Amino acid sequence: MPKKYSERMLVSGDEAVAAAALDCGIGLGAGYPGTPSSEILEGLSALGGPAEWAPNEKVALEVALGAAFGGARALATMKHVGLNVAADPLFTAAYTGVAGALVVVTADDPGMSSSQNEQDNRRYALAAGVPMLEPSDAQEAYDFLFSAIEISERWKIPVLFRMTTRVCHSKSILKRSAHSLPPPRLGFEHDRRARVMVPGNARPAHRRLRAKLAEIAEWNETSPLNTLIEGGKELGIVTSGVSFLHVREAAPEASVLKLGMTYPPPLGKVRAFAQSVKRLVAVEEGDPYLVESLRTAGIPVEGKAEMYRFDELTVGRVRRILAGDVSPEPAPLPGKPPALCVGCPHRRTFEVLSKMDLTVSGDIGCYTLGVLPPFNAMDSCVCMGASIGVGLGLRHVLPEEQARRVVSVIGDSTFVHSGLTGLAEMVYNPPKTGHVVIILDNGTTAMTGLQDHPGTGYTLGDAPTTRMNFEAVGSAMGIPKVHTLGQKTTTEDLENLLRASLASNDLTLIVVRNPCLLAARKINERAKAAQPAPAA
Repeated sequence: MPKKYSERMLVSGDEAVAAAALDCGIGLGAGYPGTPSSEILEGLSALGGPAEWAPNEKVALEVALGAAFGGARALATMKHVGLNVAADPLFTAAYTGVAGALVVVTADDPGMSSSQNEQDNRRYALAAGVPMLEPSDAQEAYDFLFSAIEISERWKIPVLFRMTTRVCHSKSILKRSAHSLPPPRLGFEHDRRARVMVPGNARPAHRRLRAKLAEIAEWNETSPLNTLIEGGKELGIVTSGVSFLHVREAAPEASVLKLGMTYPPPLGKVRAFAQSVKRLVAVEEGDPYLVESLRTAGIPVEGKAEMYRFDELTVGRVRRILAGDVSPEPAPLPGKPPALCVGCPHRRTFEVLSKMDLTVSGDIGCYTLGVLPPFNAMDSCVCMGASIGVGLGLRHVLPEEQARRVVSVIGDSTFVHSGLTGLAEMVYNPPKTGHVVIILDNGTTAMTGLQDHPGTGYTLGDAPTTRMNFEAVGSAMGIPKVHTLGQKTTTEDLENLLRASLASNDLTLIVVRNPCLLAARKINERAKAAQPAPAA
């Protein structure tokens, strides 16, 4: 994202959200890096806006919620699986409401370009009871963020802002429009019945939430967020997000109802549209969310065959859906398999793990690629932080000979994200054979674009801050054996330490600290800058 931007420019959807956040007067943007959402806060920071990386998505949303309690306009960003981590505060924030505005960006990943699952986060809007907007390109990402702020401030409710990989990363022309919002009214007012969710306060809060949603649903019937494109009467298509662009190219003759706010849906508007065409088809990526919503309301609508539930839609796939074509699709061309970078410091660790033929409970990050040849040295990868808990579970139940071969491997950013509670579990319920946790500390959040985290000692804006000391944390939590291996450590050193640790019944934390090659220059420059000037 350029540090300055013009009235008209070519930007991605993520960059458009960053520009809109700045122009909206966002008081705070908080998030955790995760493809395809990372560039939003990076772009906001580059533009001089208030942006910060949080340790994880739950904390990011809680910080943003606090800002919104104080009357500010707040933005929380994350990829789709990050909303699983942030779901706890999201559901209750729908009850508490906000004093200012709170927009929660969820960047879904149909086709799993860089994710461990293909979940459809439209379900969260329905489950949590928060309105949801879905832009289809960069211009709408910009415009809709203003609308999301206005909706949040009007109804004092968090708004879910759903993007997808294609919307986040595809570039299109953005024209900054003459949106104008009054400045927010900052300040905190005591409202304990609304903010303190004990049962006696939560019960009426739930009723208030449902009343708000009913009002928003009525407003959405005539909302400018939804667009009707009149065409032929033989075929009508209801769609949203990037699917709209595919639909317009695949069926230019069709009448199209594009929904910008998909929850609560404008059922009256859709019903009238359905009655105006002979055939109504819902075209959507992922789950049959629109189909189920409309059929539940008694609106007859065709959906897609199950085979199109998977991966991203394309113009060709939309044509097949409309034609009812369920013949096998052409196999995708083989691509280059992912691999750890040549010279990656993680390679030495996985060479040792592979050589020792250990059971490796793995985690999310670059090092997940240790599962691939030539290493074949990872046996599970579930979610952020799961490596420690899964490894402990294996240690508890396996026969002793097998249990002693289990190790947990986690990265530095992932450790801060959700590995701390795993260590708490380890010292609270230690297996009889002990356990070994390896933190692969490469000094950055490498897989999502070399972002900083609490273990690097620098903020999103590159300002020095307190650096978390992993070894000190492990010792303070009660782990008796804590070791650090640096750049000069050999594979033989690591192997010898592992053999000794696996043979003992002690809980062991091993921090393997080697900088990512892609981030090494930045890390070295920071180290030099931090050194005191030589005496005169």
